[in-house]
Amino acid sequence: MVLVTTRFPSIAHLVKTTHLVELHGLEPNEFFEFFEACIFGHSKPRHYEDDLIDVARDIAKKLKGSPLAANTVGRLLRKYFSREYWIGVLEKNEWQNTKSDDDIMPSLKISYDYLPFLLRKCFSYCALFPEDYRFYNLEITSFWIAIGILDSGCQDGKNYLEELVDNGFLTKGVDNSKGQYYVMHDLLHELSRNVSSQECVNISNLNFSANNIPPTVQHLSITIEDIYNESFEQEMGKLKGRIDIRNLRTLMIFGLHKARIDNIFKGVFEEIKGLRVLFIVMNTPGTMPNSFSKLIHLQFLKISSSRYGLNEMTLPTTLSRFYHLKFLDLQDWNGSTKLPRDISRLVNLRLFHSCKELHSNILEVGKMKCLQELKEFHVKKEGVGFEFAELGELGELKGELRICNLENVVSKGEASAAQLKNKKNLKGLKLVWGTEHQIIEDDVLDGLQPHPNLRVLGIINPGVVACPGWLCGDIVTKRLESLHLEGLSWCPLPAFEQLPHLSSLTLKNIAGMSVFGPGFSGVTERSFMHLKKLECEDMPELEKWVGEPNSRLFSRLESIKFVGCSLLCLFPFLESSDQFTNLCSLHIDNCPKLSQFPPMPHTSTLKDIRVKSGGSELFYDGKELSIEGYAGALAFHNMDKVEVMKITDVSHISFSDLQNLNSLRSICFKKCDDMFSAEMADSVILHSVQTLEIEELRITGELSSEVLKCFPAVSQFTIRGCKGLELPLVEDGGLLDLKMLQSFTGYNCGKLFSRWPMGKVAGGAPFPTSLTELGISFEPSLQSMGLLSNLTSLTSLCLNGWNKLQMDGFNPLITVNLKKFTINAMHFGEENRSIAGDLLSEIARSKLMHAGSFELDEFQVDSISAVLTAPICSHLAASLHALWFNWDQRATTFTEEQEQALQLLTSLKHLNFHWCGNLQSLPQGLRGLSSLKGLYISFCTKIQRLPHKEGLPASLQTLYICGCSLELTEQAEKLKASDPWFSVNIVGRRN
Repeated sequence: MVLVTTRFPSIAHLVKTTHLVELHGLEPNEFFEFFEACIFGHSKPRHYEDDLIDVARDIAKKLKGSPLAANTVGRLLRKYFSREYWIGVLEKNEWQNTKSDDDIMPSLKISYDYLPFLLRKCFSYCALFPEDYRFYNLEITSFWIAIGILDSGCQDGKNYLEELVDNGFLTKGVDNSKGQYYVMHDLLHELSRNVSSQECVNISNLNFSANNIPPTVQHLSITIEDIYNESFEQEMGKLKGRIDIRNLRTLMIFGLHKARIDNIFKGVFEEIKGLRVLFIVMNTPGTMPNSFSKLIHLQFLKISSSRYGLNEMTLPTTLSRFYHLKFLDLQDWNGSTKLPRDISRLVNLRLFHSCKELHSNILEVGKMKCLQELKEFHVKKEGVGFEFAELGELGELKGELRICNLENVVSKGEASAAQLKNKKNLKGLKLVWGTEHQIIEDDVLDGLQPHPNLRVLGIINPGVVACPGWLCGDIVTKRLESLHLEGLSWCPLPAFEQLPHLSSLTLKNIAGMSVFGPGFSGVTERSFMHLKKLECEDMPELEKWVGEPNSRLFSRLESIKFVGCSLLCLFPFLESSDQFTNLCSLHIDNCPKLSQFPPMPHTSTLKDIRVKSGGSELFYDGKELSIEGYAGALAFHNMDKVEVMKITDVSHISFSDLQNLNSLRSICFKKCDDMFSAEMADSVILHSVQTLEIEELRITGELSSEVLKCFPAVSQFTIRGCKGLELPLVEDGGLLDLKMLQSFTGYNCGKLFSRWPMGKVAGGAPFPTSLTELGISFEPSLQSMGLLSNLTSLTSLCLNGWNKLQMDGFNPLITVNLKKFTINAMHFGEENRSIAGDLLSEIARSKLMHAGSFELDEFQVDSISAVLTAPICSHLAASLHALWFNWDQRATTFTEEQEQALQLLTSLKHLNFHWCGNLQSLPQGLRGLSSLKGLYISFCTKIQRLPHKEGLPASLQTLYICGCSLELTEQAEKLKASDPWFSVNIVGRRN
């Protein structure tokens, strides 16, 4: 079921398939309780009942039961618990502008009017961004500065964003890769457009009218899809005469589009000169406006590019001419990482938002003295322009800096020239030497001393040199929170007790270190008072991590990771796991001498476990549990939130152990013969399990009905690779007791149906009639379609690997409700028989094929000739979206009748030819498939050519070529080069 919600009745009527449900505001009493919560939170002031409640009720009546209005107005009232202030809100004239019973815009406008001036400006200019746009702090702050809302000295706009959140105009979210963002409700976005309409316009409709845009507009954005119509071109032409293009301050273009729309933009904006902000999508080197190099006032430039086919496109060489540019955003640039050689002329650039490869390619970066972030610098990457002293000029650097190729720094004087100790705003520093480098002087590291404010430090592969005095003597960086040491041989290590704020420690490939703990390698009882994360990796000499009884040394540890410590045999967690009360994550990999782990997880707090050694593995993440050959004890009572479980090749777990897993939804047993051979307790019933998989059991004979009784709620059941297993007959319990069963998959077993009589079934059937999905592959024991005759509710049927399946007892009604149908013999022998033709003939003879009788969406079949007939295609035309021809070794070319039948598939979106080894050509009429979006050709080695671009459907978006002839591959590559917007994926080739 798909549920569509919209504020617009016309859209609701357009997409409806059933009756409309009109949503209204909350009921008055419930709404008022919610409104009070928006104002007060959990506690109300004492005088509320006497002085304010009557005013609150009157205001609530004006909010139309809308939670959004309650949130924004509630936050407004929260500022002052004063009757006079609240009555002032109640008596605002704006309430009289209500246009309908559901109109809450006046209430939102009142909240807006009470914002401070700067916040009103910040909010109103958000109108230029598309609906549901994710605002990130750096981008939106840069935008506000560039257009003059915030002072150029503003370092961070987060306070303004947080104030907009506090006032209910933005909400916060978190992206796993990009971090925190802010987003605006669509009604608030509409409000921002209304209040800024004389200055800001966002064109987001191809059918816009230029006459509706005020001549006073100075900030313009265009949100466009890859669609073109003549009306858009005409209105854009009128826009040129409607507003003062020359003095536009902002131009922002969102969305991907093709060259024709690029040309429209170039024509309209060719005289533009006064821009402060430009967001543009670069499709080709000719995308930029003709006046691009003359935009001398530009302060914020964002260039994006398509993700496909443009890897070698370079940035404009004129980029370095923008003397006043403060913010350059190339985060969405997917072209070449080569920069103009004179990019350092951007001496006022503060923020360069891009990948680290672009940062490391800045020649003479020292000239960019205002730069606040440099992700990576490679010492002497080229002959000139990458000297270490370039960093010495960058006094404003923030964030984290990674310095590579430090083997090219040969003296303390050269190291000191970078002036790292003067960079007080730098929070993170990684110092990296190449893995093969010359022996360096000990005092080089002394010259790399950072500022005491540093929070994150990494020293990687410095070779055989002494620890610098600023880290191993009288430590300068006492505020360090994270330390990464790798590829060195210091003894002792830094005095960790002088790093009281250290919360993360990584030790990797430390030579000569055999013991870790109090009294060894610089560790004392006071060393790790705040340590939360410890990682040791590739430590071939480490034998012991020692701890003292009842020690609190590592009591705050939340994460432990040991990888590649082949000699490690002593580990405090094994002896005293109760000391690690805060542990949340434990990773042990390739440490073969660690054994006898306590029952895990030892507490319910431990939610991330990875223990791997040799062929055994234990994986647990709170919701998923996977056990493979792991013989250690498990504390199932601490894993009550597990939803997915896989057990492989273990013998010490019983079905009774699983009863503590009350949230278990899916379980897979693989090579667990002992579990299925043991006596089953009648009381073991796993009520919550809905998905059951059994793989590679080596037991033979009938699947015990006692096992199936453990899983009464199973709706999906898979048996795979169980060579001797047989499905029980009805009188033995069968599968009919699985009343909830909807999906069954059997794969490569061999004897599943050997106990069942073939042909028309009189005494019952293997599967309950509730089944909606059935997949049986490479199962020679099923020889008759009659065993499936009761499955008239099927929506998905997959039959693979058959060459002896007979039609006797076949019930055509099992195909009527199918949405997905796969039938492939996958037989390459001399017989090369397809049963698809037999099956489709049976359906045709049944006279079921009247118009609209089939709802098939996806059809995978091994016979082109069986499908491409007028009767079949005419009845598939309305619903079929995906057609796969697989393993057809008989077809060589397409007959005229087959070409005509193919044209009947007017809804077809995806067409696939796979392993059709003798097929010599594609259909000639592909152009006529007006809905086709994807054409996929794989391992059809005799197809020599593609149609010309004009011979492919105009709707086609993706062409996929894999394992095909050299001639076909070369044509696809030419097609890809001719149109970078056309997605052509080429995988391998055959000569």
